[in-house]
Amino acid sequence: MPTLRLIVRYDGMHLSGWQRQPGVRTVQQSLEQAIESMTATPTRVAGAGRTDAGVHAYAQVAAFKTESKISCMGWRLGLNSKLPKDVAVTDVRVVQDDYDPRRASGGKRYRYLICNTPTRDPMLRDRAWHIHQPLDVERMQEAAKPLVGTHDFAGFRASDCERMSTKRTLFRVEILRDFRGSLGLIAIEVEGTAFLKNMVRIIAGTLVDIGRNRLAVTTLADVLAHGDRTKAGITAVAHGLYLDEVFVRAEYRLPDDVLNLRPAYADRILGIEPDDAALDESDDGADEG
Repeated sequence: MPTLRLIVRYDGMHLSGWQRQPGVRTVQQSLEQAIESMTATPTRVAGAGRTDAGVHAYAQVAAFKTESKISCMGWRLGLNSKLPKDVAVTDVRVVQDDYDPRRASGGKRYRYLICNTPTRDPMLRDRAWHIHQPLDVERMQEAAKPLVGTHDFAGFRASDCERMSTKRTLFRVEILRDFRGSLGLIAIEVEGTAFLKNMVRIIAGTLVDIGRNRLAVTTLADVLAHGDRTKAGITAVAHGLYLDEVFVRAEYRLPDDVLNLRPAYADRILGIEPDDAALDESDDGADEG
């Protein structure tokens, strides 16, 4: 039975996250209903990871099996005609039969947006966290340096996180001022193999508290060392978070693919561990929410 891979974009503000849940609207449920409406067959859609309620995505990766003869173009047009306005499929391709979005993932980039201006920007409502106090970006960047590498991130997860292992590898954490030319817009970009629940939002919240001098520059390093969530900052609001990109492993990349391979600098960091350790992390299934 052929397997189709989808690239999905969504505005998470009025969605209860990726994963299907009873009684609420989610991305997975929306996709499965749209597919069933086209094929009259109940279909399970798998994703590269989970995002929580309110979190957005530019390029979530999903896949499903189907016996339908609909073309890839037909699927893209048909799904977008049936999906709610806050969910869209931007790319559809046939992939190998055993394709699993989690195993095909070589890592992810999350981006957290902060509107750091004296007055809130209505155009960024539900799109960025408004912090009116000036943030010391250089201080935040210095504080973030210890996060890169393989560490136990037990102090950076939600209290209901169910993952057995809290060991993760981050290969880039960068704070960008005036992001994409927008004055006062700060982006915190975090790249890694996999993430614990609320991990990026806790990192972002702690960095904000460091940027406004409420916490010491050494806070992130101290939380890594001791695993004490109470020493970290607040959990940043969900609506500032975006799943920006899912990197694809070389063996799963298609000709003229829209997905990029994991950057070379990430491979150098991951080179300190066997390849199967990175695979275990990517296949964990736990993702930021």
